[in-house]
Amino acid sequence: MQGERSFRHSDYPWILIGLLWLVAFLNAADRSILIAVMPSVRDEFNLTTTELALINSVFFWIYAIAAFLTGRMGDSVRRSRIIIYGLIFWSMATGLTALSTGFAMLLGFRALVALGESTYYPSATALISDWHQPKWRSRALSLHQTGVFAGAGLGAFFAGYLADTFSWHTPFLIFAGIGIVHAGILWILLRDPPAVVQHEVKEEPLGVIWRIKPAIMLCIVFFLGTGASTGLMVWAPTYVHDALKLDLAGSALVGSATINIAGFLTVPLGGYLADMLAKRSPIGRFYTLAIGLAIAAVMLVPLIGVTTATGVSLVLIATSFGKGLFDGCIYSAMHDVVPAHARATAVGAMTMIGFFGAGITPIFVAQISDHFSMVAGLTSLAGLYLLAVIILLAYRGKTREAVLANAQEAH
Repeated sequence: MQGERSFRHSDYPWILIGLLWLVAFLNAADRSILIAVMPSVRDEFNLTTTELALINSVFFWIYAIAAFLTGRMGDSVRRSRIIIYGLIFWSMATGLTALSTGFAMLLGFRALVALGESTYYPSATALISDWHQPKWRSRALSLHQTGVFAGAGLGAFFAGYLADTFSWHTPFLIFAGIGIVHAGILWILLRDPPAVVQHEVKEEPLGVIWRIKPAIMLCIVFFLGTGASTGLMVWAPTYVHDALKLDLAGSALVGSATINIAGFLTVPLGGYLADMLAKRSPIGRFYTLAIGLAIAAVMLVPLIGVTTATGVSLVLIATSFGKGLFDGCIYSAMHDVVPAHARATAVGAMTMIGFFGAGITPIFVAQISDHFSMVAGLTSLAGLYLLAVIILLAYRGKTREAVLANAQEAH
């Protein structure tokens, strides 16, 4: 018992962030490899635009459904083992993608990667909250979240470099190998807190979430926020390419790198701000969510009037600054209203609903673009951010009650 106590109160909670940061990096990077090498894959297998879109859409839909199921698993068995087994599974699927010989195999392996990656976020965010005190929780989760932006940006860059230097198969094999090696490290070092392992669950997690209305509200807010940001991420490079006549590299730099860099730098700020506001108000983290989404909405609107690469870059950085504040505390906000034994299920449900939004909004933007213009479609996403802000503020009374009730139950 003494060994467990000293281990619990050591520096392990922050060591855990380091261990899981690389997993978050790989989680984002492995899904970005195909996007980076898509032109080569398209040319080798003579794929149509529709087939390429379907390969990516399948990832979103399977991830969405599977995340709900694996989130429930994260509240039933050891979260550390789900993370390790999931990393091994999606790393193997990533490596096998290099063996694809056509559309059907690419589609199948992409589905397996989505299935494996869906195991990670519900259990990882719950495990981080298990180890970190509430006063540090947003900062811990936001530092972990920077791995997503680093993985999406650097992962795609290195995948493209490896593909140019060797072949499109190479990055799949290399990233898979890194994942397998890191899984071995996690097997030795990753731990569940003893109190969580021994926790006696008194109520079914799904029942808990359904009873807590602010948890459902957060799922809706996540749907709107994730949908808006994904619609922007998917179409911004194309808009830059067509409107500013930049080449593909320049379009990716202006339309994608700006978003990821802003997110990487801002997410920790969102975590810090959320923790500071949480000291002043029980719903401080929820106010941070509203502030971030309000900034994202207001800063996206000027896109309709800018006509230079510098102007577009500044708009995308500014709106992504607001979304970064939101990303820095969305998981800790959910954990504020949901008890420990239901956290993975709650994040799984929120992820499922959010990824459905991620699959819908690119189509929404395309439809507006066909009838009006691409910039009209992109700026219309500000309305989704604004709607989320209204919902957060409208529910602040019930949210306060839920946070206080959850804190009282925890003690």
